[in-house]
Amino acid sequence: MAKLLNPIFFSCLYTSFIFSLSNLNSRSIFVNAKTLPSDIQALQAIKMSIDPISISSESFLNSWDFALDPCETTGTSFLGILCTIPLDNNSTSRIMEIDLEGDELEGFLTPAIGNLTELVALNLGRNKFRGPVPETITNLRKLTSLQLYENFFSGSLVNGIGFLRKLEVLDLSNNRLSGSIPSSITSLRSLTQLDLSNNELTGKIPQLNGLWQLNSFDLSNNQIYGNLPEFPLKIKTLSLGHNLLSGHISPVNKLRRLRILDLSDNRFSGAINKGVFMLPDISHVNVSVNRFTVLEVVEFTDKATQLNTLDVHGNRLRGHLPVNLITYPNLTEINLGHNLFSGQIPSEYWPRLGFSWRSLDLEYNYLEGPVPRELNRTLEGVRGSFARNCLTCPKDLQLCLGGQRPASECVGRKGGGDHS
Repeated sequence: MAKLLNPIFFSCLYTSFIFSLSNLNSRSIFVNAKTLPSDIQALQAIKMSIDPISISSESFLNSWDFALDPCETTGTSFLGILCTIPLDNNSTSRIMEIDLEGDELEGFLTPAIGNLTELVALNLGRNKFRGPVPETITNLRKLTSLQLYENFFSGSLVNGIGFLRKLEVLDLSNNRLSGSIPSSITSLRSLTQLDLSNNELTGKIPQLNGLWQLNSFDLSNNQIYGNLPEFPLKIKTLSLGHNLLSGHISPVNKLRRLRILDLSDNRFSGAINKGVFMLPDISHVNVSVNRFTVLEVVEFTDKATQLNTLDVHGNRLRGHLPVNLITYPNLTEINLGHNLFSGQIPSEYWPRLGFSWRSLDLEYNYLEGPVPRELNRTLEGVRGSFARNCLTCPKDLQLCLGGQRPASECVGRKGGGDHS
Protein backbone atom coordinates (compact mmCIF):
# COMPACT_ATOMS: atom_id res chain seq x y z
CA MET A 1 0.00 0.00 0.00
CA ALA A 2 1.31 3.45 -0.90
CA LYS A 3 2.35 5.54 2.07
CA LEU A 4 -0.07 8.46 2.76
CA LEU A 5 1.44 11.92 2.45
CA ASN A 6 1.59 14.04 5.59
CA PRO A 7 -1.51 16.32 5.75
CA ILE A 8 0.70 19.11 7.11
CA PHE A 9 2.58 18.98 3.79
CA PHE A 10 -0.69 19.56 1.89
CA SER A 11 -1.58 22.44 4.20
CA CYS A 12 1.75 24.16 3.61
CA LEU A 13 1.50 23.54 -0.12
CA TYR A 14 -2.01 25.08 -0.23
CA THR A 15 -0.94 28.13 1.78
CA SER A 16 2.08 28.64 -0.49
CA PHE A 17 -0.16 28.38 -3.56
CA ILE A 18 -2.65 30.95 -2.23
CA PHE A 19 0.17 33.35 -1.26
CA SER A 20 1.75 33.03 -4.71
CA LEU A 21 -1.60 33.56 -6.40
CA SER A 22 -2.23 36.63 -4.27
CA ASN A 23 1.17 38.08 -5.18
CA LEU A 24 0.55 37.24 -8.83
CA ASN A 25 -2.79 39.06 -8.75
CA SER A 26 -1.21 42.04 -6.99
CA ARG A 27 1.62 42.19 -9.54
CA SER A 28 -0.83 41.91 -12.42
CA ILE A 29 -2.86 44.81 -11.05
CA PHE A 30 0.24 47.01 -10.88
CA VAL A 31 1.37 45.89 -14.36
CA ASN A 32 -1.98 46.58 -15.99
CA ALA A 33 -3.10 49.44 -13.76
CA LYS A 34 -3.97 52.80 -15.21
CA THR A 35 -3.45 54.25 -11.73
CA LEU A 36 0.16 55.02 -10.84
CA PRO A 37 1.43 51.98 -8.86
CA SER A 38 2.95 54.14 -6.10
CA ASP A 39 -0.47 55.77 -5.61
CA ILE A 40 -2.07 52.33 -5.23
CA GLN A 41 0.59 51.38 -2.68
CA ALA A 42 -0.12 54.59 -0.76
CA LEU A 43 -3.83 53.75 -0.65
CA GLN A 44 -2.99 50.25 0.60
CA ALA A 45 -0.80 51.76 3.32
CA ILE A 46 -3.63 54.09 4.36
CA LYS A 47 -6.05 51.17 4.72
CA MET A 48 -3.48 49.03 6.57
CA SER A 49 -2.90 51.81 9.13
CA ILE A 50 -6.58 51.66 10.16
CA ASP A 51 -7.88 49.22 12.76
CA PRO A 52 -10.01 46.83 10.63
CA ILE A 53 -12.54 46.50 13.45
CA SER A 54 -13.38 50.21 13.01
CA ILE A 55 -14.09 49.84 9.27
CA SER A 56 -17.86 49.43 9.13
CA SER A 57 -19.75 48.03 6.18
CA GLU A 58 -21.01 51.55 5.39
CA SER A 59 -17.52 53.07 5.44
CA PHE A 60 -16.08 54.28 2.15
CA LEU A 61 -12.85 52.54 3.15
CA ASN A 62 -14.67 49.21 3.15
CA SER A 63 -15.19 49.62 -0.61
CA TRP A 64 -11.45 49.79 -1.33
CA ASP A 65 -10.89 46.46 -3.11
CA PHE A 66 -7.31 46.20 -4.32
CA ALA A 67 -8.17 43.43 -6.75
CA LEU A 68 -9.42 46.35 -8.85
CA ASP A 69 -7.79 49.46 -10.25
CA PRO A 70 -8.75 52.46 -8.02
CA CYS A 71 -9.14 54.88 -10.92
CA GLU A 72 -10.81 52.47 -13.32
CA THR A 73 -13.58 51.15 -11.10
CA THR A 74 -17.20 52.22 -11.29
CA GLY A 75 -20.21 51.71 -9.08
CA THR A 76 -19.55 51.09 -5.40
CA SER A 77 -15.80 50.37 -5.41
CA PHE A 78 -13.21 52.83 -4.11
CA LEU A 79 -15.75 55.32 -2.78
CA GLY A 80 -14.25 58.53 -1.46
CA ILE A 81 -11.64 58.62 -4.23
CA LEU A 82 -11.38 60.98 -7.20
CA CYS A 83 -8.72 60.62 -9.86
CA THR A 84 -7.15 62.70 -12.58
CA ILE A 85 -8.09 61.85 -16.15
CA PRO A 86 -5.13 60.81 -18.36
CA LEU A 87 -4.54 62.94 -21.43
CA ASP A 88 -3.75 59.88 -23.56
CA ASN A 89 -3.64 56.07 -23.37
CA ASN A 90 0.01 56.13 -22.33
CA SER A 91 -0.59 58.31 -19.27
CA THR A 92 -1.40 57.04 -15.79
CA SER A 93 -4.18 58.24 -13.54
CA ARG A 94 -3.36 59.84 -10.19
CA ILE A 95 -5.29 60.10 -6.94
CA MET A 96 -6.61 63.66 -6.76
CA GLU A 97 -9.01 63.65 -3.78
CA ILE A 98 -9.63 61.49 -0.71
CA ASP A 99 -12.75 61.99 1.39
CA LEU A 100 -13.27 59.65 4.37
CA GLU A 101 -15.15 62.16 6.53
CA GLY A 102 -17.27 60.83 9.37
CA ASP A 103 -16.43 57.13 9.01
CA GLU A 104 -15.36 56.70 12.69
CA LEU A 105 -12.04 55.20 11.56
CA GLU A 106 -9.44 54.44 14.24
CA GLY A 107 -5.75 54.36 13.52
CA PHE A 108 -2.84 56.49 12.37
CA LEU A 109 -2.23 58.61 9.29
CA THR A 110 0.58 56.81 7.48
CA PRO A 111 3.62 58.74 6.21
CA ALA A 112 2.85 57.14 2.83
CA ILE A 113 0.24 59.87 2.39
CA GLY A 114 3.12 62.05 1.21
CA ASN A 115 3.50 59.92 -1.95
CA LEU A 116 0.13 61.09 -3.32
CA THR A 117 1.73 64.16 -4.85
CA GLU A 118 -1.24 64.99 -7.12
CA LEU A 119 -3.61 65.20 -4.17
CA VAL A 120 -5.70 68.38 -4.23
CA ALA A 121 -8.10 67.70 -1.32
CA LEU A 122 -7.80 65.49 1.77
CA ASN A 123 -10.73 65.23 4.18
CA LEU A 124 -10.38 62.89 7.18
CA GLY A 125 -12.64 64.92 9.45
CA ARG A 126 -14.78 63.34 12.20
CA ASN A 127 -12.80 60.14 12.66
CA LYS A 128 -10.55 58.79 15.43
CA PHE A 129 -7.09 59.19 13.96
CA ARG A 130 -4.42 59.57 16.63
CA GLY A 131 -0.72 60.31 16.81
CA PRO A 132 1.10 63.06 14.94
CA VAL A 133 0.30 64.46 11.52
CA PRO A 134 3.21 63.04 9.46
CA GLU A 135 5.83 65.49 8.17
CA THR A 136 5.47 63.91 4.73
CA ILE A 137 2.19 65.76 4.30
CA THR A 138 4.32 68.74 3.27
CA ASN A 139 5.08 66.84 0.02
CA LEU A 140 1.52 67.45 -1.12
CA ARG A 141 2.31 70.73 -2.82
CA LYS A 142 -0.93 70.78 -4.85
CA LEU A 143 -3.27 70.57 -1.84
CA THR A 144 -5.94 73.26 -1.78
CA SER A 145 -7.98 71.76 1.08
CA LEU A 146 -6.66 69.92 4.16
CA GLN A 147 -9.36 68.95 6.68
CA LEU A 148 -8.35 66.82 9.66
CA TYR A 149 -10.85 68.21 12.17
CA GLU A 150 -12.49 66.25 15.02
CA ASN A 151 -9.85 63.56 15.49
CA PHE A 152 -7.23 62.84 18.16
CA PHE A 153 -4.15 64.08 16.33
CA SER A 154 -1.44 65.14 18.78
CA GLY A 155 2.00 66.69 18.75
CA SER A 156 3.07 69.94 17.13
CA LEU A 157 1.82 71.51 13.95
CA VAL A 158 3.96 70.43 11.01
CA ASN A 159 6.84 72.91 10.71
CA GLY A 160 6.87 72.72 6.94
CA ILE A 161 3.20 73.66 6.58
CA GLY A 162 4.35 76.76 4.71
CA PHE A 163 5.35 74.61 1.73
CA LEU A 164 1.68 73.99 0.94
CA ARG A 165 1.40 77.29 -0.89
CA LYS A 166 -1.84 76.41 -2.70
CA LEU A 167 -3.83 75.71 0.47
CA GLU A 168 -7.12 77.58 0.59
CA VAL A 169 -8.76 75.69 3.49
CA LEU A 170 -6.86 74.42 6.54
CA ASP A 171 -9.02 72.91 9.28
CA LEU A 172 -7.23 71.14 12.14
CA SER A 173 -9.82 72.00 14.78
CA ASN A 174 -10.92 69.73 17.63
CA ASN A 175 -7.74 67.70 18.02
CA ARG A 176 -5.00 67.54 20.65
CA LEU A 177 -2.34 69.55 18.85
CA SER A 178 0.16 71.37 21.07
CA GLY A 179 3.11 73.72 20.79
CA SER A 180 3.15 77.06 19.01
CA ILE A 181 1.83 78.07 15.61
CA PRO A 182 4.80 77.82 13.22
CA SER A 183 5.77 81.11 11.60
CA SER A 184 5.84 79.33 8.24
CA ILE A 185 2.05 79.44 8.24
CA THR A 186 2.39 83.05 7.07
CA SER A 187 3.54 81.69 3.68
CA LEU A 188 0.07 80.36 2.85
CA ARG A 189 -0.96 83.31 0.69
CA SER A 190 -3.93 81.49 -0.88
CA LEU A 191 -5.54 80.66 2.48
CA THR A 192 -9.13 81.81 2.90
CA GLN A 193 -10.14 79.69 5.93
CA LEU A 194 -7.91 78.80 8.90
CA ASP A 195 -9.39 76.86 11.81
CA LEU A 196 -7.11 75.73 14.66
CA SER A 197 -9.75 75.93 17.39
CA ASN A 198 -10.18 73.47 20.27
CA ASN A 199 -6.61 72.27 20.57
CA GLU A 200 -3.84 72.79 23.14
CA LEU A 201 -1.79 75.35 21.23
CA THR A 202 0.39 77.84 23.11
CA GLY A 203 2.59 80.81 22.27
CA LYS A 204 1.64 83.98 20.42
CA ILE A 205 -0.32 84.58 17.23
CA PRO A 206 2.13 85.19 14.37
CA GLN A 207 1.72 88.23 12.14
CA LEU A 208 -0.97 87.13 9.70
CA ASN A 209 -1.54 90.34 7.73
CA GLY A 210 0.41 88.83 4.81
CA LEU A 211 -2.38 86.26 4.35
CA TRP A 212 -4.29 88.86 2.41
CA GLN A 213 -7.07 86.51 1.19
CA LEU A 214 -7.94 85.13 4.66
CA ASN A 215 -11.58 85.77 5.55
CA SER A 216 -12.14 83.34 8.45
CA PHE A 217 -9.76 82.71 11.37
CA ASP A 218 -10.74 80.58 14.38
CA LEU A 219 -8.22 80.03 17.17
CA SER A 220 -10.69 79.74 20.03
CA ASN A 221 -10.25 77.33 22.95
CA ASN A 222 -6.47 77.13 23.09
CA GLN A 223 -3.82 78.59 25.40
CA ILE A 224 -2.61 81.41 23.18
CA TYR A 225 -1.23 84.49 24.96
CA GLY A 226 0.13 87.95 24.15
CA ASN A 227 -1.29 90.95 22.31
CA LEU A 228 -3.33 90.98 19.13
CA PRO A 229 -1.24 91.14 15.94
CA GLU A 230 -2.21 92.88 12.71
CA PHE A 231 -4.80 90.86 10.79
CA PRO A 232 -5.61 90.58 7.07
CA LEU A 233 -7.99 93.35 6.01
CA LYS A 234 -10.38 90.97 4.21
CA ILE A 235 -11.17 88.99 7.33
CA LYS A 236 -14.90 88.57 8.04
CA THR A 237 -14.92 86.16 10.99
CA LEU A 238 -12.42 86.45 13.85
CA SER A 239 -12.86 83.96 16.72
CA LEU A 240 -10.21 84.07 19.45
CA GLY A 241 -12.32 83.29 22.50
CA HIS A 242 -11.18 81.22 25.48
CA ASN A 243 -7.45 81.95 25.37
CA LEU A 244 -5.02 84.02 27.45
CA LEU A 245 -4.78 87.06 25.17
CA SER A 246 -4.27 90.48 26.73
CA GLY A 247 -3.76 94.18 25.95
CA HIS A 248 -6.00 96.41 23.87
CA ILE A 249 -8.20 95.44 20.93
CA SER A 250 -7.47 98.42 18.66
CA PRO A 251 -6.10 96.23 15.77
CA VAL A 252 -9.71 95.13 15.21
CA ASN A 253 -10.73 98.67 14.22
CA LYS A 254 -8.99 98.31 10.82
CA LEU A 255 -11.02 95.28 9.74
CA ARG A 256 -13.66 97.02 7.65
CA ARG A 257 -15.18 93.76 6.37
CA LEU A 258 -15.48 92.13 9.79
CA ARG A 259 -18.89 90.60 10.54
CA ILE A 260 -18.34 88.33 13.53
CA LEU A 261 -15.97 89.14 16.40
CA ASP A 262 -15.48 86.80 19.37
CA LEU A 263 -12.78 87.76 21.89
CA SER A 264 -14.59 86.31 24.90
CA ASP A 265 -12.89 84.80 27.95
CA ASN A 266 -9.46 86.38 27.63
CA ARG A 267 -7.57 89.05 29.56
CA PHE A 268 -8.16 92.13 27.41
CA SER A 269 -8.35 95.43 29.27
CA GLY A 270 -8.96 99.13 28.69
CA ALA A 271 -11.85 100.21 26.48
CA ILE A 272 -14.27 98.39 24.24
CA ASN A 273 -13.66 101.25 21.88
CA LYS A 274 -16.06 102.99 19.55
CA GLY A 275 -14.06 101.86 16.51
CA VAL A 276 -15.52 98.36 16.87
CA PHE A 277 -19.08 99.72 16.66
CA MET A 278 -18.25 101.81 13.60
CA LEU A 279 -17.28 98.82 11.46
CA PRO A 280 -19.87 98.85 8.65
CA ASP A 281 -20.55 95.10 8.42
CA ILE A 282 -20.19 94.06 12.05
CA SER A 283 -23.20 92.02 13.21
CA HIS A 284 -21.98 89.98 16.19
CA VAL A 285 -19.68 91.28 18.96
CA ASN A 286 -18.77 89.06 21.91
CA VAL A 287 -16.10 90.53 24.19
CA SER A 288 -17.47 89.03 27.40
CA VAL A 289 -15.44 87.75 30.38
CA ASN A 290 -12.45 90.06 30.06
CA ARG A 291 -11.11 92.99 32.07
CA PHE A 292 -12.57 95.94 30.16
CA THR A 293 -13.48 98.99 32.21
CA VAL A 294 -14.95 101.31 29.54
CA LEU A 295 -17.70 100.79 26.96
CA GLU A 296 -17.68 103.39 24.18
CA VAL A 297 -20.89 103.10 22.17
CA VAL A 298 -20.93 105.76 19.48
CA GLU A 299 -24.25 107.17 18.29
CA PHE A 300 -25.04 105.60 14.94
CA THR A 301 -27.06 107.58 12.40
CA ASP A 302 -26.36 105.32 9.41
CA LYS A 303 -29.36 103.01 9.01
CA ALA A 304 -27.11 100.46 7.25
CA THR A 305 -25.43 99.36 10.50
CA GLN A 306 -25.71 95.58 10.87
CA LEU A 307 -25.03 95.11 14.60
CA ASN A 308 -27.40 92.40 15.81
CA THR A 309 -25.80 90.89 18.93
CA LEU A 310 -23.71 92.58 21.65
CA ASP A 311 -22.31 90.60 24.57
CA VAL A 312 -20.06 92.44 27.05
CA HIS A 313 -21.01 90.56 30.22
CA GLY A 314 -18.43 89.58 32.83
CA ASN A 315 -16.18 92.64 32.60
CA ARG A 316 -15.49 95.60 34.92
CA LEU A 317 -17.56 98.16 33.03
CA ARG A 318 -18.81 101.06 35.11
CA GLY A 319 -20.90 104.20 34.75
CA HIS A 320 -24.37 104.54 33.28
CA LEU A 321 -25.79 102.14 30.71
CA PRO A 322 -25.13 103.40 27.15
CA VAL A 323 -28.17 105.18 25.74
CA ASN A 324 -26.70 105.14 22.23
CA LEU A 325 -27.56 101.46 21.88
CA ILE A 326 -31.03 102.53 20.78
CA THR A 327 -29.53 104.06 17.60
CA TYR A 328 -28.65 100.60 16.23
CA PRO A 329 -31.81 99.55 14.36
CA ASN A 330 -30.85 95.89 13.83
CA LEU A 331 -29.82 95.21 17.42
CA THR A 332 -31.89 92.40 18.96
CA GLU A 333 -29.74 90.72 21.66
CA ILE A 334 -27.85 92.62 24.39
CA ASN A 335 -25.98 91.30 27.41
CA LEU A 336 -24.55 93.90 29.80
CA GLY A 337 -24.73 91.67 32.88
CA HIS A 338 -22.08 90.96 35.51
CA ASN A 339 -20.44 94.39 35.42
CA LEU A 340 -20.35 97.48 37.64
CA PHE A 341 -22.97 99.63 35.88
CA SER A 342 -24.93 101.99 38.12
CA GLY A 343 -27.66 104.61 37.88
CA GLN A 344 -31.08 104.09 36.36
CA ILE A 345 -31.97 102.03 33.33
CA PRO A 346 -32.41 104.61 30.53
CA SER A 347 -36.08 105.29 29.81
CA GLU A 348 -35.20 105.02 26.10
CA TYR A 349 -34.72 101.28 26.59
CA TRP A 350 -38.33 100.53 27.48
CA PRO A 351 -39.92 101.13 24.04
CA ARG A 352 -37.35 98.76 22.51
CA LEU A 353 -38.19 95.84 24.76
CA GLY A 354 -40.65 93.46 23.24
CA PHE A 355 -40.27 95.04 19.82
CA SER A 356 -36.79 95.20 18.25
CA TRP A 357 -34.96 94.02 21.40
CA ARG A 358 -35.69 90.35 22.04
CA SER A 359 -33.06 89.79 24.75
CA LEU A 360 -31.75 92.18 27.42
CA ASP A 361 -29.57 90.90 30.24
CA LEU A 362 -28.61 93.38 32.99
CA GLU A 363 -28.19 91.05 35.96
CA TYR A 364 -25.47 91.48 38.59
CA ASN A 365 -24.89 95.23 38.30
CA TYR A 366 -25.76 98.11 40.64
CA LEU A 367 -28.67 99.58 38.69
CA GLU A 368 -31.32 101.43 40.68
CA GLY A 369 -34.72 103.06 40.35
CA PRO A 370 -38.16 101.83 39.33
CA VAL A 371 -38.92 99.44 36.51
CA PRO A 372 -42.16 100.47 34.66
CA ARG A 373 -45.19 98.43 35.67
CA GLU A 374 -46.52 98.37 32.10
CA LEU A 375 -43.63 96.10 31.04
CA ASN A 376 -45.72 93.17 32.20
CA ARG A 377 -47.89 93.69 29.11
CA THR A 378 -45.13 94.16 26.52
CA LEU A 379 -42.44 91.63 27.44
CA GLU A 380 -43.92 88.42 26.07
CA GLY A 381 -41.12 86.39 24.52
CA VAL A 382 -38.34 88.71 25.76
CA ARG A 383 -35.38 86.88 27.29
CA GLY A 384 -32.89 88.15 29.86
CA SER A 385 -32.69 89.19 33.49
CA PHE A 386 -32.71 92.29 35.69
CA ALA A 387 -31.92 90.29 38.84
CA ARG A 388 -29.27 91.09 41.45
CA ASN A 389 -29.34 94.87 41.05
CA CYS A 390 -30.78 97.61 43.27
CA LEU A 391 -34.02 98.05 41.31
CA THR A 392 -37.62 98.44 42.39
CA CYS A 393 -39.43 95.86 40.29
CA PRO A 394 -43.16 95.28 39.70
CA LYS A 395 -44.47 92.13 41.28
CA ASP A 396 -44.19 89.00 39.14
CA LEU A 397 -42.15 90.67 36.37
CA GLN A 398 -40.37 87.74 34.74
CA LEU A 399 -37.16 89.69 34.08
CA CYS A 400 -36.80 90.45 37.80
CA LEU A 401 -37.07 86.87 39.01
CA GLY A 402 -34.15 85.99 41.25
CA GLY A 403 -34.45 89.05 43.46
CA GLN A 404 -32.33 92.14 43.97
CA ARG A 405 -29.21 92.82 46.00
CA PRO A 406 -29.57 93.45 49.73
CA ALA A 407 -29.68 97.13 50.69
CA SER A 408 -26.22 96.87 52.27
CA GLU A 409 -24.70 96.23 48.82
CA CYS A 410 -26.50 99.15 47.23
CA VAL A 411 -25.43 101.91 49.64
CA GLY A 412 -23.06 104.43 48.05
CA ARG A 413 -23.50 103.04 44.53
CA LYS A 414 -25.73 105.80 43.13
CA GLY A 415 -25.05 107.37 39.73
CA GLY A 416 -21.75 108.08 38.06
CA GLY A 417 -20.42 107.81 34.53
CA ASP A 418 -21.42 109.08 31.11
CA HIS A 419 -24.64 108.46 29.21
CA SER A 420 -22.70 107.38 26.13
